[in-house]
Amino acid sequence: MGSGSAKHGDQRSPETRITTSIGGSVSGQVVVGDSNTQIYKSGAVTSVSEAELAELRKAIDALKGQVAGQAPPEKRAAAVDRLDELHEAMTAPKPKLSTMEYVRDWFVKNIPTMAGTVTAVVVNPIVGKLVQAGGDALVADFHRRFGRAG
Repeated sequence: MGSGSAKHGDQRSPETRITTSIGGSVSGQVVVGDSNTQIYKSGAVTSVSEAELAELRKAIDALKGQVAGQAPPEKRAAAVDRLDELHEAMTAPKPKLSTMEYVRDWFVKNIPTMAGTVTAVVVNPIVGKLVQAGGDALVADFHRRFGRAG
């Protein structure tokens, strides 16, 4: 390389040294060297408290109560099963949006009078926090599937 410039991916010679000295009180990230990539995600880490998880469970239980009173008898057991699936999907370590969408769509098709109530639980702010903890790609997918209400 006669021009003296290095290309991306070139190796430094073993004699090359990079040093740094940081004094005082430092907080945050420090990157030393060249050809580094640093990714910073702003905003607070979203966490959901046990009380919020209990509130979400209570909302699912309330839906089950509505199923008992509103669902056709031949669809009650399946509806309760779908609500259990919904709760599991929402509270998984990485919320399972495809399952959440499937459950909502199941209610739209089978018990349309309850579809709005189910959707209200899906777009609940607690579910929003759970989804947000999964990262930006999951949030974008959630918005694509359920709109920006969540």
